[in-house]
Amino acid sequence: MCGIAGFLSPAGLGDQADASLQAMSGRIVHRGPDAEGAWMDPSAGIALAHRRLAIIDVSAAGSQPMHSADGRYVIAYNGEIYNFQAIRRELEDNGLAPGWRGHSDTEVLLAAISAWGLKAAVERASGMFAVALWDRQERTLALVRDRMGEKPLYYGWQGSGRSRSLLFGSDLAALRAHPAFEGELDLGAVESLLRLLYVPDPQSIYRGISKLMPGTILTLDATTGSETTEVYWDALEIAARRARGRSPARRMMPSTCWRTCSARLSRARWCPMSSSALSCRAGSIPRQSSP
Repeated sequence: MCGIAGFLSPAGLGDQADASLQAMSGRIVHRGPDAEGAWMDPSAGIALAHRRLAIIDVSAAGSQPMHSADGRYVIAYNGEIYNFQAIRRELEDNGLAPGWRGHSDTEVLLAAISAWGLKAAVERASGMFAVALWDRQERTLALVRDRMGEKPLYYGWQGSGRSRSLLFGSDLAALRAHPAFEGELDLGAVESLLRLLYVPDPQSIYRGISKLMPGTILTLDATTGSETTEVYWDALEIAARRARGRSPARRMMPSTCWRTCSARLSRARWCPMSSSALSCRAGSIPRQSSP
């Protein structure tokens, strides 16, 4: 378990940006006690922080925020890519690998993004992850959540005027530490919590703060202020396609995954498990064995 946090302020970073980022990072020290990293670009208005629990490549070569070999991308990433060794070999076999600096899955993910683009890279990535990716060339911030929503990622615009900022992080505590955070309760989310005992995606307990939906890429353009959302992996759609083959989709998925995907498709319907609480390591839907 690691943690990410940060903010995008289109008007530029003020004098208190460093203190704000440190405060956000300090609130999620429990998610990553082994190391702390921070990176900012004041002119672009972007700030990223990472708390590390060192598991894969415990050396400094695995530290974050990490820059891609070509210098275009900066990533703060929480999670694990289970098939990163296979992706690494594919990059090498196709002559797309950089000069590797270490052995982390973070470096492999960055190399895949540089080689194939963000969407194609995360479509190949089987695992659990929450990603904040800054594109220095396009001046865009992309927030990405894994296929089944195992890793949490909160985000939302807070503040007004020149202090208006897009806050994001692995934990609501990180967002609360930023001075622009408003903290107004969402009464609809409170009602859901009392009725269902959890707050369903994409709501959070705070107005204006959302949970990024599973299998989704949210891209924000720091120049124009535009936002785009793209679903790169939809569990029910994939299950339905396979169901049109030889087996019911219901039989292709663990029961916990099926309940989660059903909740995603119909968010108003009660489900005993929210997507953010999913505990199974479902990188993909298992294929039905031959009869």
